[in-house]
Amino acid sequence: MRLRPFRSGFTLLEVLLVLVIAAGGYLLVLRLSGSGVSGAQLKSAARAVAAGLRDARGTAIARQEPTALLVDLERRRIEVEGRGRPHALPERLSLKLYTAQSEIVDEQRGSIRFYPDGSSTGGRVTLQGAGDSQLLVDVDWLTGRVTIRDGA
Repeated sequence: MRLRPFRSGFTLLEVLLVLVIAAGGYLLVLRLSGSGVSGAQLKSAARAVAAGLRDARGTAIARQEPTALLVDLERRRIEVEGRGRPHALPERLSLKLYTAQSEIVDEQRGSIRFYPDGSSTGGRVTLQGAGDSQLLVDVDWLTGRVTIRDGA
């Protein structure tokens, strides 16, 4: 009576097949999430917009003259009026600007203006990332207070 040796483990073909399936799944996840920005990038961009708005408000109060945050939706850039240092936002980020009619330059550009007493024209910048995730950066017209909240 001859016994066959017991073999344990996987063949090279089985290991390669598992690696190919895992790589395909990884690529699929990357492709599906590639339609927008990650949650961390979305939060970072919202904080940058809020910081720009607060900077414009502080500048208006310090200089005692109206100052605006300019928002370029097409190029995805924000800039405090008179500073000349635009801040770029992620390319795949979807932006919307809600502001006073007097602050709209054209379909792709507008601003939110702050006054020396701290008040503003008011408005909202909506940032949308992957899927339904969105953050709202609101400016209260009376107080000029800037807040970030979840838009879902």
